[in-house]
Amino acid sequence: MRILIAGATSALGHATASALIEAGHHVIAVGSDAGRLGMVDASERFACDLTDLEAVRSLADEVGELDGLVHLVGGWRGGGGLAGQTDEDWAWLEARVVGTLRNTTRAFADAIGRSDAGVVAIVSSTGVEHPTAGNANYAALKAAAEAWVAAVGHALRATPARVVVKRVKALVSDADRAAQPERDFAGTTDVADLAAELVAEFGPQPSFD
Repeated sequence: MRILIAGATSALGHATASALIEAGHHVIAVGSDAGRLGMVDASERFACDLTDLEAVRSLADEVGELDGLVHLVGGWRGGGGLAGQTDEDWAWLEARVVGTLRNTTRAFADAIGRSDAGVVAIVSSTGVEHPTAGNANYAALKAAAEAWVAAVGHALRATPARVVVKRVKALVSDADRAAQPERDFAGTTDVADLAAELVAEFGPQPSFD
């Protein structure tokens, strides 16, 4: 299957790309930094500003047919109670968490809808279920992302395609553990484990041996 990872240069992006390649899929890695993209295990790599709809539409024309979109663009800003939920943080998060999702799904939904087994997958937060004052901006925008992808599912309802939402509290990688060996990462999800869950949504590739 042809699967595009938006935000492929994160730790989760690396893990997901490698796991998809290992499973026999064609991986299209997309991120804003061409240098960092070069380190991602992928079949194709495209540098693109995913906050720019026209740039994403041009990317869609270049990519062509697609079976899956894994949206991993994100980031976090928060703290300071409601008074600390600044407009600057809101704008920064909105562009990444919601804006890039809106752009990529609008640009790629038709292609994914033509697939026999299309999937649009996003990673959300358990904070949506239990928002706090210090996490209000982030939780509200993650909730908006879930609502948007539900609308994508509605748009694809007449096709074989479906949407998937994975909620996590926080992510951790081997690099995080090495950098902070004294830290207790209880309650976090290892990027390798979440990558495996995402790959499972696409099923095994057929073997022609």
